[in-house]
Amino acid sequence: MADALPSPRPLMVTHHSAQTLSIEGADAVAFAQSQFTSDVQALAVGQWQFSAWLDAQGRVLAFFHLARVAEDALLLLLRGGDAAAMAQSLQRYVFRAKARLTALAPRHLGTGQALNTYAVAREGDAYRIGCGDHSLVIGAERNDEAWQRPQVVAGWPWLPENVLGTLLPPALSFERLQAVSFAKGCYPGQEIVARLHYRGGHKRHMHCVVLSQYLTGGTLLRHGDDGAVQLLDVAHDGARTLALAVIDDQLATSLQNSTFDIADEVITMHIEKSWPA
Repeated sequence: MADALPSPRPLMVTHHSAQTLSIEGADAVAFAQSQFTSDVQALAVGQWQFSAWLDAQGRVLAFFHLARVAEDALLLLLRGGDAAAMAQSLQRYVFRAKARLTALAPRHLGTGQALNTYAVAREGDAYRIGCGDHSLVIGAERNDEAWQRPQVVAGWPWLPENVLGTLLPPALSFERLQAVSFAKGCYPGQEIVARLHYRGGHKRHMHCVVLSQYLTGGTLLRHGDDGAVQLLDVAHDGARTLALAVIDDQLATSLQNSTFDIADEVITMHIEKSWPA
């Protein structure tokens, strides 16, 4: 059995606090392999991968960094959502598996020094999730969001509460993020994921957009009858407001410096970067 994960200090939850849960035990990896979209069995100790938990219709219930912190211990850092609620829902599928799910108390989420992407480092009671030119620190001394802008530019989505359970993997660019395996066995939503991959047909995809002013993540912008823009994470760098947005394909092809009316204010938006599924 691996050493117990560090006991975190509780704090008030904010949108970008570190919501984490652990899966420990002899069957921890096998259980995660049967529930999540990524190839968990291929994950080495000291490494992380993007992964997700879907419902039976293939919609994304949770998206997270999945880190293997020991041979028989996994740590999930949720990119949106509530760890306690997820652990409670997952618990129904444990059955006789030797896997213990624990929702850890929310912790500060901060920005750390550069660490290779997909590397995980433990430093005392904290964990560092490598993101290349920076790292995410689970258990930092304080919350900060310096990591947010580079991750928006990289197309790493953070999911607002109101979009959980509404989006399919292609809309969040899971294939590009290596968050989904098409070769491993079954998991919830796997048939839908395979059908979309091999047959295509999904008509919503993710883009990085520039907004004329800050809007809250989760805001839905409608463009007449042409479709909708679902904002995910929104970041401001002092000069521009950038956001990740899921946009209907029909609208995206004609969306250049388009305007939206929000509470009697005109919002201008244009697409800066786009990603396939």
